[in-house]
Amino acid sequence: MLISQIATPEGGTVVAARDGSEAYAVQDASGVYDLALKAARSGRSLAARIAELGLGEAVDLEAAHAEGRVLLPVTHPDPAHMHMTGTGLTHLGSAATRDAMHAATAQKEETLTDSMKMFRMGIESGKPADGEIGVQPEWFYKGNGTVATAPGAPLLSPDFALDGGEEPEIAGIYVIGDGGTPFRIGFALSNEFSDHVTERQNYLYLAHSKLRPASFGPEILVGELPVDIRGASRIRRAGKLLWEKPFLSGEGNMSHTIANLEHHHFKYGLFRQPGDLHVHMFGTATLSFADKVRIEPGDVMEIEVPGFGLPLRNPMAIEAATATGTVRVRAL
Repeated sequence: MLISQIATPEGGTVVAARDGSEAYAVQDASGVYDLALKAARSGRSLAARIAELGLGEAVDLEAAHAEGRVLLPVTHPDPAHMHMTGTGLTHLGSAATRDAMHAATAQKEETLTDSMKMFRMGIESGKPADGEIGVQPEWFYKGNGTVATAPGAPLLSPDFALDGGEEPEIAGIYVIGDGGTPFRIGFALSNEFSDHVTERQNYLYLAHSKLRPASFGPEILVGELPVDIRGASRIRRAGKLLWEKPFLSGEGNMSHTIANLEHHHFKYGLFRQPGDLHVHMFGTATLSFADKVRIEPGDVMEIEVPGFGLPLRNPMAIEAATATGTVRVRAL
């Protein structure tokens, strides 16, 4: 099942659900967040909750997409309680990348970069047996709900940024139940937009490079994540295809299990606060930046994967400066 949130021409919001090409409005559903929280409280699955409410009028998703009425598939009423986070060095990548990794791991331990050491740790211990805990991945923070950008809306690169580039990923979407238990709503396409030039200056700048907006959706896949996910990541400039590359994800293409990534995120009590919403991005091995593509304002980033519904598209734009010169802090 795929679910999404669509703005009506009158200014309301409709929760749309579909199992095939036809989507229908979920009756008496004000939003996906409320729908998921009530399902968690009832002890029933989200699909069962939707079936209980029933489906109403047909929703034309293609028309809504073309008209810019597709919203983020879930939001929190208080953006401060929506956490945008992610993991890195989790995907096997292309055969060439694997060959390079194998060659590097044959070197002495002290000659490996910290990134290669972390990658090798995932290869060796990122997929533990059931009931066991694997090695923890690289982890990063992107921001709260204020940086969550709707499908179709511009991803804003700060005026001080050195770069703004796409990172096509799968994200897990979670709500925390009243007792502090994480409940997975489902999975969505995401663009974990980052500043790769800043990151390349020094890997200790990774945290700075990730403090950027991100988009996810347009639809959430309710249910288990396919083991082998194959789609495409594209950059379009002035309506023409500038760059395209296959996008692979799913555990068959990863060095960690989803369960292991989830455990190491939610093991922190900070991330198990009742009512909070989490969008946790699982990493990628596909970047246009690696192919020396420099995204310019107006370029459209597109991620499309069969089975995940509508493609995720966002143009890149430069954010207007909010302060002149140095930011000054005032004493009280």
